[in-house]
Amino acid sequence: MSTFKHARQLRFLFAVGFALMFGVMHAPATAYGKPKKAKYGTIKILTTPGGLPLSVDGKPYGETTTDYRALDLEPGLHVIDITLPSGQRWTREIELPPGRIKCVALNYHPAPPVAKSPCPYPVIISAPGQVSEGEIVTYTSDLTYGGSASLHYTWKVSPANARIISGAGTPTITVDSTGLAGQRITAVLVVDDGSGDTVCRQTAQAFTFVPAHEKRAIEGREYDTCSNCKFDDQKARLDNLAVELQGDPTTTTYIFAYGGRTSPVGQADRLLARSRDYLVSQRGIDASRIILSNGGFREEDAVEIWLVPRGATPPRPSPTIQAGDARPSPAPSSAPTRRRRG
Repeated sequence: MSTFKHARQLRFLFAVGFALMFGVMHAPATAYGKPKKAKYGTIKILTTPGGLPLSVDGKPYGETTTDYRALDLEPGLHVIDITLPSGQRWTREIELPPGRIKCVALNYHPAPPVAKSPCPYPVIISAPGQVSEGEIVTYTSDLTYGGSASLHYTWKVSPANARIISGAGTPTITVDSTGLAGQRITAVLVVDDGSGDTVCRQTAQAFTFVPAHEKRAIEGREYDTCSNCKFDDQKARLDNLAVELQGDPTTTTYIFAYGGRTSPVGQADRLLARSRDYLVSQRGIDASRIILSNGGFREEDAVEIWLVPRGATPPRPSPTIQAGDARPSPAPSSAPTRRRRG
């Protein structure tokens, strides 16, 4: 900044005024003789303020005074060195002829203190690193500003569908994260004091990540299991199943039947056929929505019913007895058919 540069240049400057005055000093003579040649010259020095360390030709000569102090020196070139209150040194070379007087008057005026600018000032934004989609995100700025001007706050958020819902033009804003799953919200803040000076225009930013939604696997649910059920009990359960299927046309039912350890041979298949026939013929369920599966063996014969949404992974049967451990009884024989005599 040009103001700072100028101030730095003035920081060690001082105002010094000095005057060299020249005079001639004649040796006394009578009307009847020639004047004697002078053997020395004189330098008179005063400073304001007084009491400044003085050296001549590198040798200390005490301190200056506010009245002229005369120094008689041999003719020739002399180096006058005065240490100023600021610690800096004022140095001059003075050619001193014999019989001459030269005067030095030095006025010291310290440079005025450089005004401290309140700029630049640090700006920090506090924000959560991660939020769930749909949460309200708060971005808060923190800064230390020593100036008297009013600060202006300009916020910008991205991506384009991020929306500031409150606080625009203030140190704190809130942003709606709805619809931003899988994206990162960027909040940029520009603070300036209205001076137009670039050093007084500060920028900060913060980021908040909104994770993408986890894809949940679509799963079916076990709706009912009936072990060793009488058909009347099973029909009541199938009536309830039919209501579920009619209420959601996108679901499919999986029916697993299990033969008992000592159930008759083919018991699982008979249970499956009985369930399907009842749902289709009595309850009007489309047969394509009924998946039948012989599940193997359990301790007792059983019917297990699942409701499975569209796109879900089909369930699997869960037998509890290995086929080799089952001891099925003979299948029931059908009633004999009587022959009609002719």
